[in-house]
Amino acid sequence: MKLTAAYHGGTRYDITCGNHRIVTDQPVEDGGLDTGMSPVELFVGSVASCVAYFVGQFCTRHHISREGLSVDAEWAMAEGPHRVGRIDIAVHIPHRIPLELKERLLKVAHGCTVHRSVASALTVEIKLNPHTASRVQS
Repeated sequence: MKLTAAYHGGTRYDITCGNHRIVTDQPVEDGGLDTGMSPVELFVGSVASCVAYFVGQFCTRHHISREGLSVDAEWAMAEGPHRVGRIDIAVHIPHRIPLELKERLLKVAHGCTVHRSVASALTVEIKLNPHTASRVQS
């Protein structure tokens, strides 16, 4: 799987993957033009939307309407190193859920792919120009 984040001026980077594009930028107070979510907002949004998807799939399997389903995410930054240190997720389902399904629903929510990816040891490898052949001139 592959996506590309490409520079589009100022602090804007567009992420493309297949036929899809997301604009990221920084808020005005951080030198951007606020033309899109910041990468941190997008990161937290990825967690929230993944939880929403998993909960929605659970609801469908158990004949619970997804109408009105929403997921809120609040986060706090941490230092040493500078990062998102905490994400609090609130799942809102405006329908009655049988007590025996509530715990199962929360277990499914915790199992979303993005949440599991950041909750486990994640390897991120960063290389500079990895496909550039190094040439030795003689």
